[in-house]
Amino acid sequence: MIILVPPDDGVEYPSLGPQVVDWMHESLVFGPGDLRGEPLILDDEQQALIWRFYELFPRGHRQEGRRRFRRCGLSLAKGLRKTELAACVAAAELHADAPVRFGGWQGRGSELMQGHGVTDPYVALIAYTEEQSDELAYGALRVILENSPICGDFDIGLERITRKGGDGKAVSLAGAPSARDGARTTFQLFDETHWQTHARQKQAHQTMMANLPKRKIADTWALETTTAPEPGGGSIAEATMEYAVAVQEGRVADSSLFFFHRQAGDGHDLATAEGARAAVIEASGASAAWRDIDAIVSLWSDPTTDRAYWERVWCNRLVKGSSQAFDVKQWEALKAKANPVKPGDLITIGFDGGMFHDSTGIVCTHVATGYQWKAGVWEKPPGFNDSDPAKQWQVPAEEVDAVMCGLFETYTVWRLYADPPYWQSWIAKWRGQFGEERVIEWWTNRRRQMTAALEAFTTGIREKTISHDGDKDVARHLGNARKEELGLRDEEGKALYLIRKERPDSPLKMDLAMCSTVSWEARMDAIAAGALTEDTEASDDYAQGMPGMRETTT
Repeated sequence: MIILVPPDDGVEYPSLGPQVVDWMHESLVFGPGDLRGEPLILDDEQQALIWRFYELFPRGHRQEGRRRFRRCGLSLAKGLRKTELAACVAAAELHADAPVRFGGWQGRGSELMQGHGVTDPYVALIAYTEEQSDELAYGALRVILENSPICGDFDIGLERITRKGGDGKAVSLAGAPSARDGARTTFQLFDETHWQTHARQKQAHQTMMANLPKRKIADTWALETTTAPEPGGGSIAEATMEYAVAVQEGRVADSSLFFFHRQAGDGHDLATAEGARAAVIEASGASAAWRDIDAIVSLWSDPTTDRAYWERVWCNRLVKGSSQAFDVKQWEALKAKANPVKPGDLITIGFDGGMFHDSTGIVCTHVATGYQWKAGVWEKPPGFNDSDPAKQWQVPAEEVDAVMCGLFETYTVWRLYADPPYWQSWIAKWRGQFGEERVIEWWTNRRRQMTAALEAFTTGIREKTISHDGDKDVARHLGNARKEELGLRDEEGKALYLIRKERPDSPLKMDLAMCSTVSWEARMDAIAAGALTEDTEASDDYAQGMPGMRETTT
């Protein structure tokens, strides 16, 4: 199965791709691995991808001879040499004589053309961490150039490669490069974007993409490489894929994007070794000829293998990770067609968060329909410097209080379930203001109660009794939540678990996931207590527009 953007529009676009491929075969070698230093040989699919990367607008077009695509994305399974391919592209973009830009037509009435190198290129290769920069595209580029016939054309360093004349360079950038780092790039590569999930990385990506038009004559562009991202992880790869699908479906018009994603189709039975093998072969494409299919299938057969991870990286499928607490794809499918909530309606509220280093959120649930919406979220801005204790970021508690008071004034709040840490004084204020029976301290570290609440919430998602407003922050927090097995069981033998961040110091927040869970728990308690009456049932018209709406009155 392949996602290809854009679809064929019937126009024949000339390409510098064949010239670029010929240059690579003449000038480059394989990078790190078993073929290190051997003359480079690109397979048919890799050559076809380079053809697409270097397509130009045809004669007579208002942008005749300029690049067709400003942004290219490549999503392939693990082990298919996508980083090496990207490094070869970077080498061509850097070399003075590589035919990577349009230099004029050859002959009258012919689509043959001349190609030339970029004047004073600035090639930025961005890895997700500093530790990975040598192992990803920049490291591959360095090894390729050190062992290639064109080695003498460059001064090669650990973090920078420059042309001998000093009129061009490639640099290794890691983590979250600043806008200054990418201010004048002619080509930029974001490698392994499924790992680029932090807010600063995404902000840097957006800024660097916005910098591309600054050098119009250089006809600048960007390439992103990835393996299928973890759904709901909030990565650059996930956002790019969602954008590509929107372009493919006609929801967004963008002719400057090229995106190629290959994965195993849905028809393979991964419960059998035969089905697993067929899935890997399909995901491999032309690379199946040299890929070690037997070794990959043997990993599938290993009882210690994380099957969800295996399916994602070797079949390139977007699947929920085994450590993820919630299936974000299922959640996104529950977005409601309409908002059923009116002032005065019966609702429940979930509240959770920190005060300084974490985020704080509020999620509401409409008791009659199970519709949820985000009332507010407060998160530390990306890049905020907390090094000075006197200037550390803090949740604006007065804003939180104003939102909470507004909810109690607008709706009939059956219960607010609030996790107390850091907010005891504010919860005490709300209890005095709105009543102790309506504002409940609901500790999320209680193992048995939290396990029950999480199971009720995941059941609501699975059975489609929950709907929501489609808020991206909630989906992101749900994707960030990790399931933490406690190694304990209740009296009935059921395993107890909580949800947590991927690590204690992670900048990836999940407080809205907790808010949604406890708000839903409050809604379930409201129904069990008989809070609904005939005149608070969801209307039949709304129920027909809901995904999987079921009767909720008792």
